[in-house]
Amino acid sequence: MSPSCDCCGEYINKLNQQVSVMRKEIKNLRQMLDSAVKAHRKHLTSVQVAVSRIGSSEDKKEQTPSPSSPAPQAGLEQGNIQTVPIGYISSCFSMKNGTPRQPTVCGPSRAQLRLRQSVFNNPEHALEGLQQYSHVWIIFLFHKNGHLSYKAKVKPPRLNGQRVGVYSTRSPHRPNALGLTLATLDKIEGDTVHLLDIDMIAGTPVLDIKPYIPQYDCPDTRINLDLLQQDSDTDQQNATIMSLNKETSILNLNEDSDTDAQFNIERLEDDVGILASEDKSETGISEQFLQSKDLRNLLEEVQTFVTQEDTSQRGCESKSRVSDSEKPNPSALNVDHPCYGEEAYTTIAGWIREPPVASLDVRFTPHAEKQLAEFLPSHLSGPSESDRPSFKFLRSPEEAAAAIKGVLSADPRSVYRRSRCRDRLFFFTLDTADITCWFGQGFAEVLQVRPVERHFASV
Repeated sequence: MSPSCDCCGEYINKLNQQVSVMRKEIKNLRQMLDSAVKAHRKHLTSVQVAVSRIGSSEDKKEQTPSPSSPAPQAGLEQGNIQTVPIGYISSCFSMKNGTPRQPTVCGPSRAQLRLRQSVFNNPEHALEGLQQYSHVWIIFLFHKNGHLSYKAKVKPPRLNGQRVGVYSTRSPHRPNALGLTLATLDKIEGDTVHLLDIDMIAGTPVLDIKPYIPQYDCPDTRINLDLLQQDSDTDQQNATIMSLNKETSILNLNEDSDTDAQFNIERLEDDVGILASEDKSETGISEQFLQSKDLRNLLEEVQTFVTQEDTSQRGCESKSRVSDSEKPNPSALNVDHPCYGEEAYTTIAGWIREPPVASLDVRFTPHAEKQLAEFLPSHLSGPSESDRPSFKFLRSPEEAAAAIKGVLSADPRSVYRRSRCRDRLFFFTLDTADITCWFGQGFAEVLQVRPVERHFASV
């Protein structure tokens, strides 16, 4: 037994030596791999810098017109788009964390946009007339997107991890980091635009402002306007008939047969003459008009219109249609904007209307409510109460509470933090307040509302 045991011991020692050697080799390989990765990253960085320098030098050469070529006209046609921010947002949201994903999420949110004087010598002139609108489109840049990484499919937070195409979402990570917000216009003071219902953080570069016009921007409103236009045309025609006769028998001309048309015209002439003799100021029909032949022509046109209207109604009841070439619609000829059919009604994705992620119930601890009540609105803060923190944008603690509820009820956490992260605490900044909260099952609770240190020190 002893010789066999000695052999086993030697074999085990050899195996242990081989394992130790393998471990050392693996360690060396890992170190070599790490150094290779670092060297590769440095090489890529140097290549990117060189490429950027070459590109900038080529752009400068292209911008410098040669004496033989007509330089300035090739820019936009060749896709050389140069954008200049017209101003930068000063917002109650200073960080991406906690900023609403949509402008309607947090109604009390406020921001200011001051136009740059380098774009316009008199910026206030560019804003003239904008105060006549209640809402404006803001076109801006997602300037906090990091390295501008984007993918063809993304995971919207409201879909709770499901993937959809980036162009079917409003994800900020897109090939061109352009953002679009429909904001409420509060007021305009000089070169500064005051906005409500915003989802932009402080420092956001704004590229353009456009007024929101429901007649052009909302398809449902277009249809309603078309229906109102048709109704108004019909009302005007009915009002014309009513102004010519106040008796109900004349209004029922469409119920008479075609054989009684001449009789109805004679009755209409007699009643118009009586009505004009009683009070010419109300009807606005002069004696010269009554004595002329134009009256009879007008009455014949009215009779023809009523007869056609009755014929069209009967045709609709029997499900027979008249072609547009045979019977044009007079109301369509007077519409000064396009007429849209049923296909103009808007439709949206089902997960937008009924998202898998439900809204959360938001509540405050008594300590958080007490801290929030210590904040002063910006227009009430003064040197007498300089020891208390004050808001810069929000006008009251109640408005701040509503803004906090709006942010948290939409669950601003990412899908990873919501489903995989064990840490339930969440931090974000609103105006000049640092908010600490935690998320439970179906609710969010605000634990603490403290003033931002840098703001509190400046006050």
